[in-house]
Amino acid sequence: MFMRMFLFLMTNVAVVVTISIILSLFGIRPDDGLVPMAIFCFIWGMGGAFISLAISRWMAKRAMGVKLVDGNTGNAEADWLFRTVERMAQQANLPTPEVGIYESPEINAFATGPSKKRSLVAVSTGILRSMKRNELEAVLAHEVSHIGNGDMVTMTLLQGVMNAFVMFISRIIASVVAGNARDERGSSMMYFGVRVVAEIVLGIAGSIITAWFSRHREFRADAGGAALAGTSNMVAALERLAAGPQGVDPRAPALASFKISGGARGFMALFSTHPPLEDRIQALRNR
Repeated sequence: MFMRMFLFLMTNVAVVVTISIILSLFGIRPDDGLVPMAIFCFIWGMGGAFISLAISRWMAKRAMGVKLVDGNTGNAEADWLFRTVERMAQQANLPTPEVGIYESPEINAFATGPSKKRSLVAVSTGILRSMKRNELEAVLAHEVSHIGNGDMVTMTLLQGVMNAFVMFISRIIASVVAGNARDERGSSMMYFGVRVVAEIVLGIAGSIITAWFSRHREFRADAGGAALAGTSNMVAALERLAAGPQGVDPRAPALASFKISGGARGFMALFSTHPPLEDRIQALRNR
């Protein structure tokens, strides 16, 4: 666990350092005017998101302890898992992604990767123990559909735009407010304080938008899973998830939006990356 936390920390440090070097080389500073500020925020927002995407498969394997399988392990369950993902990918006209298993009691699976050619589908040991093969087949079809729909790239684009928007607008607000300060020291302190508050508020608003899109994306992946594995199997898989414990493994929280299980009701539903399972089941039955 310590090593995974260390890897996560060092990866984020590497992202910060890389973007900072790029900005320095081009002489871009956020305090040189409106246009340089916009460029600075765009590079920071989009750059961070795309660097995270580029290393997403590598990070997922290490953060979750994913063990890859290739269909020739001699373990019947692991080999069936690989062959099923391979078949689903062929049906969807996609390259076969890497396939893996991670040790966790959560009943879940996820897909990640920077492109359709460099993707990963992984399942938990919890879901392997809990689901029948026809149900698990539908879960795998759902994850393959995420890859086919290009959801990882789309979510990265959206998150990058939101990051840039939050950084830029918060600095504009802070500059306007700080301009009313009586002295330079007071102006600097006010600028920093207002910018932090604005980034928090705008960040929350941005997360509501990205969560809404993520929920919409889950309905599409469910429909894709139903097309590949059959509607009855997709419904059965979601019903199995609804009937079981809803705990989510806290490791690698960035992967939460790419897992099959999740969802919330009430106010927190605004921030949930997944619609309630009952709504997803109903949507499939209404197709």
